[in-house]
Amino acid sequence: MKKILATVLGIVFVLSILGQANLTSAKEQVQLPREETLYVGGGLWSQPNNFNPTVSWAAVTGTIGLIYETLFVYDPLKDKLEPWLAESGKWINNNTYQVKLREGLTWQDGKPLTAEDVKFTFDYAKEHSGLSYSPIWGWLKEVKVIDDRTVDFIFSEPHYEEWRYWLYNIAIIPEHVWKNINDPVNYANTKNPIGSGMYKLYKTDQMRFILIRNDNWWGIKYYGKPAPKYIVYVIVYSNNLALSMLVKGDLDWSNFFIPGVPDVKNRYGIVTWFKDKPYHLGINTAFLFLNTQEKPLNNPEFRRALAYAINPKEIAQRASQNQVTPADPTGLLIQYPVFKKIYDKNAVKMYGFSYNPEKANQILDKLGFKDINGDGYREFPDGKPLKLTIEVPYGWTDWMEMARVISENLQLVGIRVDPKFPDYSKYYEDITKGSFDMAINNFGSQVYATPWEWFNWLLYPDVAPIGKASYSGNWGRYKNEKVSELLHLINIEKDESKKIQYYHELQEIFLKDLPYIPLIYNGAWFEASTQYWTNWPDANNPYALPLTWQNYWQMGGLKVLLHIKPVKTPSPTETFTTQSTAPSSTSSTSTTPAPSSSSTTSNKKSGGICGPGVLVALAILPLLLKRRR
Repeated sequence: MKKILATVLGIVFVLSILGQANLTSAKEQVQLPREETLYVGGGLWSQPNNFNPTVSWAAVTGTIGLIYETLFVYDPLKDKLEPWLAESGKWINNNTYQVKLREGLTWQDGKPLTAEDVKFTFDYAKEHSGLSYSPIWGWLKEVKVIDDRTVDFIFSEPHYEEWRYWLYNIAIIPEHVWKNINDPVNYANTKNPIGSGMYKLYKTDQMRFILIRNDNWWGIKYYGKPAPKYIVYVIVYSNNLALSMLVKGDLDWSNFFIPGVPDVKNRYGIVTWFKDKPYHLGINTAFLFLNTQEKPLNNPEFRRALAYAINPKEIAQRASQNQVTPADPTGLLIQYPVFKKIYDKNAVKMYGFSYNPEKANQILDKLGFKDINGDGYREFPDGKPLKLTIEVPYGWTDWMEMARVISENLQLVGIRVDPKFPDYSKYYEDITKGSFDMAINNFGSQVYATPWEWFNWLLYPDVAPIGKASYSGNWGRYKNEKVSELLHLINIEKDESKKIQYYHELQEIFLKDLPYIPLIYNGAWFEASTQYWTNWPDANNPYALPLTWQNYWQMGGLKVLLHIKPVKTPSPTETFTTQSTAPSSTSSTSTTPAPSSSSTTSNKKSGGICGPGVLVALAILPLLLKRRR
């Protein structure tokens, strides 16, 4: 195995050098001291050409968090909403939430950040309906400045759960800059974005962007200074290439699914959250979405038979080398306290399920799905062929393997299922329009500060009909008026005990109807090199969730930057080459090798999904890395 691994890493090393050669036409060289530079990857999938925090779906990862900041941050490991720009926040009555800002807040251009900027940020979304948080004005009545540091949010109908989410996801923007921008939806904000954060945009090119530390950051007196002077966020072609970069020291912080982690972890001093399997925390739930508007998937008992027939343990082993764990029957990420406190054990005991092909066969026989023509596959009760498909994007190798396992599992109980691997754009069109039989997805099932967001994505009540695009989740068009009612009640209820009661009702309905089947907890992929940086978080030192995907900087990534420490090795003397699209705010005197050039196709909502390798040779690497079974 060691010889195979060495061969693999050698191949990938050569390919990474070839990939780097593609950038020789770049026009400008930037010299960075390696011991002060943090190389990060796993949340950038295309050229970094949008730093607009008001359209979060289009913004480069780190735009919100590193450059622009939020009132609060959220720690999912402790289920704690923590003040950031805010000093405090509280409900002063049922309809009014008051925020007190910290003293001494400033923008990166030196101007003060005040309550007027906070009010402007929210009012701006009322004036421009296409922004990420514009819908908040459906239930927000007024934002009122009390003094320079105090803001009151007055609601027409408080949506307590949604508000908790937006407190750590709306980036505050400077009024003196954005008041002159009349078309924010189409504004890329690449020339000189001015936020309040600990880092400023330094340079960008087609393959990466560079941030430089804001040494005048207001937060230094509260949190200290982040250790890296520079952050270089790179695109990586494939997970295998990320592995090569990681072991060579060209990548310090990886949020990719890395093949072969068990084999390289100890040999190369790679840090993962857990020392042993599964190595990673779960971070979202991969569901098998079923088209509940089509026969026979509209039948809850047929869906239950599918659930009994699918083996999540085999999926975890084959698709992800046991770097993930099977999901609970509810799909809830109960390893996190925010989900654990609303978890209904009794409902799971009464209506849950586990892998049991015999039970699946019994249900299918009872429903009248039998092998009438003797070909080994069941037919509909009227004799028509029963054929289903399961879709995942081509190149997402772990999900492709998941689809194969599910197909094999279902064939064992006589259900023919053909895996389909369209390109990502076709896959996305199919799930948003409901043009599929079965599809694996996890885009909105991650950790939030409130389980309401998780349920609202999974069971979104206002989903469009089949054929019309709907982007808010509930891909299989499951409809249940009671679910809609419960989601609304949870959102407007202030009493925590009543909320839990409503959450229990939701779980019971889900387990009885089983519109979708939870498969595995997709990993919070995290691997870090100790060659240049130490004191990474892990299960024994869990000071932060170490993710850099979109929306995760303010859920742990910022804390990592404040805790890691440099090893302080001698500075290399190679140059970093880049095509600049942002003005330089400083210059440096030392040099560093550039990481290998790369790109990846990934889940834009949750991150870390396997991407297609552009180079053909990379396709064989997962096979070489697998242990013999």
